Amino acid sequence: MNTTNDIVAKLWNLCHVLRDDGITYHQYVTELTYLLFLKMAEETGTEDQLPDGWRWRDLVNQEGVDLLRVYRLLLIHLGTEGTGRVQAIFTNAQTTLRQPRNLQKLVTSIDALDWYSARQEGLGDLYEGLLEKNANEKKSGAGQYFTPRPLIDSMVALVKPKAGELVQDPACGTGGFLVAADRDIKAATDDLFDLPEHAQEFQKKRAFIGVELVQDTHRLALMNALLHGIECDWLLADSLSPRGASLPKVDVILTNPPFGTKKGGGRPTRDDFTYPTSNKQLAFLQHIYRGLKPGGRAAVVLPDNVLFEDNTGQQIRADLMDKCDLHTVLRLPTGIFYAQGVKTNVLFFTRGATDTGNTKAVWVYDLRTNMPSFGKRTPFTRGHFEDFEESFGEDPLGKAARTDQGEEGRFRHFTREQIKARGDNLDITWLRDDSVERAEDLPEPEVIAAEILEHLRVAMEEMEALSEMLEGEDDSLEVAL
Repeated sequence: MNTTNDIVAKLWNLCHVLRDDGITYHQYVTELTYLLFLKMAEETGTEDQLPDGWRWRDLVNQEGVDLLRVYRLLLIHLGTEGTGRVQAIFTNAQTTLRQPRNLQKLVTSIDALDWYSARQEGLGDLYEGLLEKNANEKKSGAGQYFTPRPLIDSMVALVKPKAGELVQDPACGTGGFLVAADRDIKAATDDLFDLPEHAQEFQKKRAFIGVELVQDTHRLALMNALLHGIECDWLLADSLSPRGASLPKVDVILTNPPFGTKKGGGRPTRDDFTYPTSNKQLAFLQHIYRGLKPGGRAAVVLPDNVLFEDNTGQQIRADLMDKCDLHTVLRLPTGIFYAQGVKTNVLFFTRGATDTGNTKAVWVYDLRTNMPSFGKRTPFTRGHFEDFEESFGEDPLGKAARTDQGEEGRFRHFTREQIKARGDNLDITWLRDDSVERAEDLPEPEVIAAEILEHLRVAMEEMEALSEMLEGEDDSLEVAL
């Protein structure tokens, strides 16, 4: 991985060259996606998917103003005249580069990298390294769609997607969950060679269903899939719209739905939800448990307010525990999301064969209390999940033998009756917080600010929900009169 890390560092350092051109980090990664696609097509011998005259060498052979002009025309041409994945990646593509010398620097630098070694180590790993760099840079704002790799890898390892299963991420961002699931399946099947030909075809072209609302992010997801040998068509769409209702039922859902406000998505327009709500996370939760086949399993990252919100929130949690076996809740530590101050959890559940009484008990693992505040000073790694994964057990349905660790331990068992007595509130804590917060232990200022903003956002959503409920009562009263 040394060559891959070196290339990622070199490509990322080029971003500093572009600051004078007014390029943001996110724009830079999008720009790199266009250029890397062309270069990697040359390196992997797949340039036949690109029309003559619109390939990497056609850029390299230009200079100055002509280079920028040809590049702009190339983006338009591939976005309108390209086919399949090429057109999807370049649709509505436009460059934010204004200075020909900066484009020249990018093209020359990319062309000079050690591509032979990069191919040996995996071009997909190289691209994921860039996405992670982007997410690490708080100013890029990319943390909103980038789930930390240690968390993704742990969730995939516990849910155990298998060859032949349909796997969905209804808010796929750059495709991290689906790429990790694909990697796990390939590792278990000798890179799919253990499978018959028809099963290999299914894995490459139909096994993974991704949906992403934001076009630039969708572009990055398609590139990520391409470099990992995934040929499935991932949708540019909103899972909370009627398009989401038409998706097929699946065996596995792995996802981290967007936190925060309704920006970019508006109010969910699905008319098939039993409990309409303007809360995006609660709407996504309904999409997920309704989208599983009987016996299908899910692991979903959700903020704390989903565990305790009253009214519609309580109804949706009760419905979830009826239709599914909600067997495990993992309380995640703070500070692990690059651009978020929210406190989060992972819900693990299995869709029942019937629609009632499926949750008999919930196990809660507290990985938050008395944990360090993670960030650049204290990196979050896969090793932090070791005890949880051992406690969870080998059964992806959560039915392995487990031990209640008592009031001093991190893993506890709560019956459905106990949870019902709490008003179906799943925000359960029992550990005493022993930390005495010194100045050096406090989260970074931007994390504290983000937490404050998150509390305000939740309060605003609760006020909106109350307002909608009161408006509904007024409408009912008018009809009655």
